Amino acid sequence: MLAVRPKTLPAGAVPVLLGSALAAADDRFSLFSALIALFCALGIQIATNFINEIYDFRKGADTVQRLGPTRTVAAGIISEKTMIRVSATLLISVFLLGLVLVYSAGWPILLVGLLSMLFAWAYTGGPYPIAYSGLGDVFVFIFFGLVATGGTYYVQALELHSSILLAAAAPGAFSVNILLVNNIRDIDTDRTVGKMTLPARIGAASARKLYVLLTVLAYLVPVAVWMNGYSVWSLLSLLSFPLAVGMIRALYASGGRALNDVLAGTGKVMTIHGLLFAAGLLIH
Repeated sequence: MLAVRPKTLPAGAVPVLLGSALAAADDRFSLFSALIALFCALGIQIATNFINEIYDFRKGADTVQRLGPTRTVAAGIISEKTMIRVSATLLISVFLLGLVLVYSAGWPILLVGLLSMLFAWAYTGGPYPIAYSGLGDVFVFIFFGLVATGGTYYVQALELHSSILLAAAAPGAFSVNILLVNNIRDIDTDRTVGKMTLPARIGAASARKLYVLLTVLAYLVPVAVWMNGYSVWSLLSLLSFPLAVGMIRALYASGGRALNDVLAGTGKVMTIHGLLFAAGLLIH
């Protein structure tokens, strides 16, 4: 469970929930496709976390000076060989199950699946790891926002329009915020090993400002979706705004290990926002 990183899983689940709610609002909902999409999204996210442990251990990013939760490979709880085997097994399982969606939705889903699996490895693996370049936040927004939400909608509706990608910006923004908090906490240890995440490049102060901007974006999205013809009840998600303000205050008041609570809290805000957003879309 340490390696799975449960507090970050809303980043994989909420986009699927939102994409399914949008499909239901358009009378295109398929429970079977939605459940497979959920399994695949969470499977790829968890595999990314596992692979991240392997390569951060190899590169020396996970040390005893680390302020975040224990990393199982670096701590010797799980061997590198076992983590490699489990990661490969999980990705193969996701691919095989995803073929069901490819059969019903066609080659675009195959392309999405293959790219998602590629970047699960390339995020911290390979000669030019994304997480070490400062581009991780961009890829998280794309894959945990646009791709996950849009792909979930597509496998049910077999089409995609701009309003879906607009809605997808909300989980994308929250997912980046989860990553930002994680990387703000680890700035010093990341810089030491050359892991130049976005916060390591721009500094903690600028990273905190970006967190605020992305939070505002996430709360503007339901308004824009409503103005594009969806239910006014999608604005229910705005009820979670005081919780988001609380997380912003906590982010500015916290440092070091205390940011672990902000990371978990950001995941909770994302979950509540997503549940209210999805529920509102279903009310005609």
